[in-house]
Amino acid sequence: MNFLYPGFLFFLLAVAIPVLIHLFNFHRFRKVYFSNVQFLKAVQEQNSSREKLKNLLVLFSRILAIIFLVLAFSRPYLSSDNAVRPDTGNLISIYIDNSYSMEAVNKEGTLLDEAKRRAKEIAGKFSPNDRFQLTTNDFEGRHQRLAGYEELLNLIDEVKISPAERNLQQVIIRQRVADAGQRSRSNYILSDFQQSFTGKKLIEADAEPVSLIRLQANTLPNIAVDSIWSLSPAHLPDAQEKFVVKLHNYSAEAGNDIPLKLVVNNQQRAVARLSIPAGKSVTDTLNFSGLSSGWQKASVSIKDFPLTFDDELKFTFKVSTGLKLLHISGDPAERHISSLFGRDSYFRLTSMPETNILYSAFAEYKLIILSGLKTPSSGLAQQLKTYIQHGGTVLIFPDLDASTSEFSAMLQQIALPPVVSLLKDTVNVSSIDLKSNLFNDVFEEVPAKLDLPKVNRHFLYAKNSRSNSEAIMGLPAAQSFFTRYRIGAGQVYLSATSLKTEDSNFPQHPVFVPLMYKIALTSVQEQPLYYTIGKHNLLYTSPLNLNPNESLRLVSGKHEVIPELRQTPGQSLLYIADQIRSPGFYELLKSGSLIGSYAFNGSRAESDMHYTSDQDLKQLFKGQKMAISNTGAGLSAVTIQNNHTELWKLCLVLCAVFLAVEVLLIRFFNKNNIKT
Repeated sequence: MNFLYPGFLFFLLAVAIPVLIHLFNFHRFRKVYFSNVQFLKAVQEQNSSREKLKNLLVLFSRILAIIFLVLAFSRPYLSSDNAVRPDTGNLISIYIDNSYSMEAVNKEGTLLDEAKRRAKEIAGKFSPNDRFQLTTNDFEGRHQRLAGYEELLNLIDEVKISPAERNLQQVIIRQRVADAGQRSRSNYILSDFQQSFTGKKLIEADAEPVSLIRLQANTLPNIAVDSIWSLSPAHLPDAQEKFVVKLHNYSAEAGNDIPLKLVVNNQQRAVARLSIPAGKSVTDTLNFSGLSSGWQKASVSIKDFPLTFDDELKFTFKVSTGLKLLHISGDPAERHISSLFGRDSYFRLTSMPETNILYSAFAEYKLIILSGLKTPSSGLAQQLKTYIQHGGTVLIFPDLDASTSEFSAMLQQIALPPVVSLLKDTVNVSSIDLKSNLFNDVFEEVPAKLDLPKVNRHFLYAKNSRSNSEAIMGLPAAQSFFTRYRIGAGQVYLSATSLKTEDSNFPQHPVFVPLMYKIALTSVQEQPLYYTIGKHNLLYTSPLNLNPNESLRLVSGKHEVIPELRQTPGQSLLYIADQIRSPGFYELLKSGSLIGSYAFNGSRAESDMHYTSDQDLKQLFKGQKMAISNTGAGLSAVTIQNNHTELWKLCLVLCAVFLAVEVLLIRFFNKNNIKT
């Protein structure tokens, strides 16, 4: 037998107290003289032997009561040789779900408040030698350190609603990370167990018990602003902007006349009212114009009570003042490109002859157009390869009369299929991919029979088995006419015919103008409209270079984040880890100058207020010792495995028994025993 608090054994000296009382309170018999013995009948006699026995039994009862009382405070226990010693304590890992869904209410208040109370109740049922680990969706480093009871209470009080998104698998892994050492571990998970949180993946079995404490909220309807995207290929000053917003109704009842509002730079730009069937999604296109150049901070919002955390979606985009294009031509008489882009002030077209190319200026342009090259050099091919790998866009119109070997060599150097032969038969373009982003908003109504370009001469390219190609327009017999190839961070558009009118009517065809405009406008790699907190930790931006004395900062009000700059072909990445935890607009500053604007929103996974059943939870933990409590009262549902048997309760019971024996001896033993 061992003792958890052996220091209390010192108080066993207290057994001397009843011994001393017994010695100094020894009852002596008195002699009584009577003149007549008949009076002896009225005298109550005491039997000396029975009195001594009674006194000894009372003494032993008092001694044993004191001994077992001291032992109870010393916490005796029995254990095997390989048992965990209770003086090392237990490790109790408590997870508190602090996601947005925990803002829901029940009769106890918000679910988060109830979870914090339950966590304190759990902690209060353990001994002073036990240690605690608190886990929340924030996965804070300070929570990985084991804490005592008082420190744990302070940590629990500091837990607040967080936009961070975690799942049950991640929480279990996080709890197992803490080293328990010789301590026995028990895990408690307090959550509403949304389906988006639990998932459907089986939890890997573990030897440690798990207790799931479900917090149940009142059934609440909820409609969320799910997402938003732009239909505009580029954002131009004073141009028409089109954004599509998606709303989702997670309720069992339809939502009628839901007010929708779009605000850009604190100015209301569009409003609408939508009706959403139960459990369905609807989309609506918001049109507006009149924006000036620069970064735009916008938000789309609805009014939906009582759950409001997903009623607003923030986003940012940039309105550009112009787009720089480069045209490298081998045919001075060709005028289609200059006529097309030279009339629009938004496009800033620079023309270079094939014989005088300034390679160092390639990085300044978003799109490079090659047309009618007579003798494409290997140097040009190498510069184009580098330009494409770093995110550039190239559009190639061949010269069908030039050397096919030299042209094929250039194509192969930039990972494009070579020319097989020149075909001179007249054919019509047989297919067009209307689902491509190049044809968004081009056709108001698609006719049954499209009038497609006619081709008199064209190159036949080798078959491409790679998955990086996309046939924008095709010829009969599965021959390519106009194809997009994605190479590295950039893309190449390759035409099978030239811009000469004798080779095809493609330059005069109605599809030519919108196709060229869309290629130019989509050559700009725009950053996402918004990022999701806890899901995205890499931000995209145009290539950045920092001097030794320069720094980058993401600033939103008083909150400031220092991102880590990582360079990739064609763009720079900003690594922010988990530093951003609040939705809002963040400005990227480089030595005080504005570089970009970013919007962060909480995850919409919390919007679905459907919960995992107890049966499904048991299936997730199949093969592992676990218990589920729906009220939080059954905190002992999972027994902590200490590998020892504690005896302090037995000692208290025995102490009470011997005190009762003492009372019974004093009151009833040898009472009114008279000897005649």
